[in-house]
Amino acid sequence: MSVQYRLTLPGKAPDIVDGPDDATVVITVPAADAASDPTVAYMQGKLKASGHTGELLDLLRSGEAARALGRLAAAS
Repeated sequence: MSVQYRLTLPGKAPDIVDGPDDATVVITVPAADAASDPTVAYMQGKLKASGHTGELLDLLRSGEAARALGRLAAAS
């Protein structure tokens, strides 16, 4: 499984992207919500994902998505 994380920034600023363009799972979240719990953001509809739902749930359950989004938020 490969994952791409995308933080969307307000306005016309380009997204902050981490991961390959041909990823099997793409997770997109507004930068303002990146530091929050990604599971909660997903349930609230703030975190969007494309790809295999089972793989997404594994990423959320393991905490890998939270760590990766936290790193991107800190770097932005």
